[in-house]
Amino acid sequence: MAISVNLIFFARNAIKKVIDRRDIIIVIDVLRFSSSVINAFANGAKEIIPTKTLSEAYKLRKQYPNYVLAGERKGLKPYRFDLGNSPLEFKESVIKGKKLIFTTTSGTQTLVSIKSDNWVFIGGFLNARTVGLKAYEMARKENVGICIILAGKKGAFSLEDFLGGGAIISNIPLNEINLSDIGIASLMAFKQVENSLFEIISLSEHAKELLKLGLENDIKFSCMLNCFEIAPIYRDKIIKII
Repeated sequence: MAISVNLIFFARNAIKKVIDRRDIIIVIDVLRFSSSVINAFANGAKEIIPTKTLSEAYKLRKQYPNYVLAGERKGLKPYRFDLGNSPLEFKESVIKGKKLIFTTTSGTQTLVSIKSDNWVFIGGFLNARTVGLKAYEMARKENVGICIILAGKKGAFSLEDFLGGGAIISNIPLNEINLSDIGIASLMAFKQVENSLFEIISLSEHAKELLKLGLENDIKFSCMLNCFEIAPIYRDKIIKII
C-alpha cells in the first residue's frame, strides 16, 4: 500500500491531526535550527534539550551548569548564552560529548509543540537523503504516513523550508507514495532550483535578515545538500540520533 506523504505549515490545529493519524513527522527549519542541530551531532554532541522560551533555557542551565546553552532571538545570541544559532559555531572542539540546551524563535517552538510519542525527525538540506529514507522506512514498518512540518517564521510560509521539504521528498521512492498537492509543488520547486539553492534562498525574507547580520556563510552552509548521514530524532523532550 502506498504511503501518504504530506507537507504542512506549522499550526497547532494541523499538528493535532497529524498526531492523531500517528504520522511519522519531519520538522524543517533550514535557517537555522535544523542545520545547527545536524551539525552539532555531526561534531559529536550527545543530546539536545529544546525549549520554547528563554526563561526555560536559563532555568535548565542553572539546573545543569555543564550543559552548553545555545540559541537566538531575532537572529542574535541571547545574553549569557555560550553559542548562538549559527551552525558553524557548533564545532567539535566546543560540543563533542556535550549536552546542549537550545532555544530559537521558530524551530524549537515548533518542536516542543508536538506533544506526543510520534516519531519526530529534524531535517534540512544537509541530511535530506538520510532523513527522507529513515522516515520512509519507519512509515513503511509502522504502516503510517509521513508529514513534513515547515517551521517557517513563527509558522508563516518560508521559501527555504518549502524547498527543504521538496529536497527530502525527492529522496523518498515516489512510486511508493501518495504525495499531497502541496508536496508535489514543493518537490517541483526544489527540482527547478536544486543547483542554485544558495542564490535562490538568499532572496527569501529570512535570508535577507541574516545577510544584514553578516551571516552569509550560515546560509551557504545550510544550503549544502546531503552532507551528513544523520537523522536527529525528538522524543521524550530530548533530541538524539539513533
